[in-house]
Amino acid sequence: MTVENGTIATPLGFYADGKHCGLKRKKKDIGIIFSETPAESAAVYTMNQMQAAPIFITKDSLEVNQTLQAIVVNSGVANACTGKRGLEDGFAMRAMAAKHLGVAETSVAVASTGVIGDYLPMEKLATGIAALDLKSGISSDFHEAILTTDTVQKELTLQSEIGGKVITISGVAKGSGMIHPNMATMLSFITTDAAVPAELLQKLLKQKVDQTFNQITVDGDTSTNDMVIVMANGCAGNAIFSDGTPEFTAFAKMFYAVCQHLAKSIARDGEGATKLIEAKVKGATSKEDARMIAKQIVSSSLVKTAMFGEDANWGRIICAIGYSGGRFSPDNITIKIGNTVILEKSETTNYAPDVLASYLKMENISIEVNLHSGLEDGVAWGCDLSYDYVKINACYRT
Repeated sequence: MTVENGTIATPLGFYADGKHCGLKRKKKDIGIIFSETPAESAAVYTMNQMQAAPIFITKDSLEVNQTLQAIVVNSGVANACTGKRGLEDGFAMRAMAAKHLGVAETSVAVASTGVIGDYLPMEKLATGIAALDLKSGISSDFHEAILTTDTVQKELTLQSEIGGKVITISGVAKGSGMIHPNMATMLSFITTDAAVPAELLQKLLKQKVDQTFNQITVDGDTSTNDMVIVMANGCAGNAIFSDGTPEFTAFAKMFYAVCQHLAKSIARDGEGATKLIEAKVKGATSKEDARMIAKQIVSSSLVKTAMFGEDANWGRIICAIGYSGGRFSPDNITIKIGNTVILEKSETTNYAPDVLASYLKMENISIEVNLHSGLEDGVAWGCDLSYDYVKINACYRT
């Protein structure tokens, strides 16, 4: 079930806080998540070869023993493309957080988001970290502290009884622009009080990220800072999950639900977006083909602008399918927008324009493609491309 007003610190044994320290003009810009006991942890990172300093620092922490006790995050400055000084500043940020919490430096992960190329203002950062208060801090303030151009906070907390114990999973994310994951300026943090071995947690995270976060796009740009981290501290007291058991299967479904919700929330909050677009592909020869084609549809600038203009231009959809790299028979494709079939066996149908025009005014748009080539399916999420996207990104630094 969904926990109303849940936060990243709702799972047992977790605490969080967020503060303003001056990296941004007024909004909160430094936050921390803390587990009272070492938590089995896993992470996935951006595929951009220009990886920001926090990526290297978090990898360094997790290489020690795959456990973490804290994640410190700043927004406003990405600490990306900052060379040797950026790495030194990132390690100093980790050290400051570790000292403040009284834990080993390698028990702390670091994440940053914001403007690329700027150095971290270390004095302000030090003041902000020192002000973080796990006992009296407001855990939901962490959710705000990680945002940049986001217009809404993105969070979900789920709870269920598994194996006789109440298990809680909470997730929070930021991301609005520079989103085209193989992993985007997307950050996501997931906490759970379940007991899950780190190797199994890493396997689960990679699988669910591929199905959710890596199936969203806003603008086709993959960021330097993308990261998803999950911490599992075992405070729920369950027997340690094993792969293939009913208990782990139930947990994996909860985990997927959190990841999917956060991924769709990022896509819907795309910079300047007015619509969430979901592309479903079925009848593919492989899951990889289905996912690849679905993502190509929501990635197409022409499809995105057509949806913004509320134009049922199916030619743009079939064009995106054609250059996706997926395998299919070109003369046997069915396309639906909402409940309206607009293409049958690759030929246009006599659909009702008025019905479709009314549907395209909605905020959530579904495009369904049947390739009639196999049994596999896939889904991807994106947003429309509006005038405001250009305005927001033209003035990002100002």
